Amino acid sequence: MTQSPARQTAPAAEEPRLTVDELAARSGTTVRTIRFYSAKGLLPPPELGTRRIGLYGPDHLARLALIEELQRQGLTLAAIGRYLEQLPADITPEDLALHRALVATWMPDAAEELARDGLEQRAGRPLSGHDLDRLAAMGVLHPTADPGVLLVNPALLHLGVRLLDVPIPLETLLATREIVLKHARAVAHELHRLFQQEVWQPYVAGRPAPEERARMRRLTDDLQPMVVQALVTAFQRSLAEELRATAAGFGERGSGEE
Repeated sequence: MTQSPARQTAPAAEEPRLTVDELAARSGTTVRTIRFYSAKGLLPPPELGTRRIGLYGPDHLARLALIEELQRQGLTLAAIGRYLEQLPADITPEDLALHRALVATWMPDAAEELARDGLEQRAGRPLSGHDLDRLAAMGVLHPTADPGVLLVNPALLHLGVRLLDVPIPLETLLATREIVLKHARAVAHELHRLFQQEVWQPYVAGRPAPEERARMRRLTDDLQPMVVQALVTAFQRSLAEELRATAAGFGERGSGEE
């Protein structure tokens, strides 16, 4: 994984920088874990602030969340390293969060129960009632029988928080979520059907030895992050094509008017 050297430039005002303790609190992990991942090359080096204190940004937070999700999938650190090496060097925190959200779809929901203050600590900001409604609309959290406790999807939390300040109506968020879920389920269903019919069933019909069956299952597990990357890439390219087509349409209408 290519990493840039520690930067000496001052951080941008709109991108708050965190100490390693603050990063641990925001991510729900430990300082020891963060330093372990850094030593393994899974996290890029921090910026150097005053007195050469390491400062971390949204990209570190998003990458750390993706690493934790890949670990929950059962990937080894070596496999996680290979996954991260395939990501673009200039990948944004939003794209990292998208990867994590898609990776998490392979696993049953692993929601966490958090009190309001714990949620705000993980979010890194106070959350109003309107903010909670928007996060609920995005599927980030759900109420529980205890009004002081919320069921939070950690795979979506940081992306959802970054979207809170985007001026999108609540109704649009709900409609967007339904569209994404509908098509994601359809893709997952077709991929599963294709793998079962074209790969797994013919393989089992060949009466493989037990150790071969176990090896095949491990290989299928390794395919999951590859499929996720393919989905992310296809979505990003398709969205870019849609935006270019829209921009071209505006350009043609503008030229006609002139």
